[in-house]
Amino acid sequence: MAKLAKDTGLGRESLYKALAPGAKPRYDTVLKLVRALGVELHATPAHK
Repeated sequence: MAKLAKDTGLGRESLYKALAPGAKPRYDTVLKLVRALGVELHATPAHK
């Protein structure tokens, strides 16, 4: 958790709160976590 906090620029306490069950983290927090974990998100249009 300490490394993830360093990689995201967030405090450990903030990460624990954001990842707690029932938490509703902000979008920018989720993006920081995703990037720090080395994950890429891609959006594609839904087909109708």
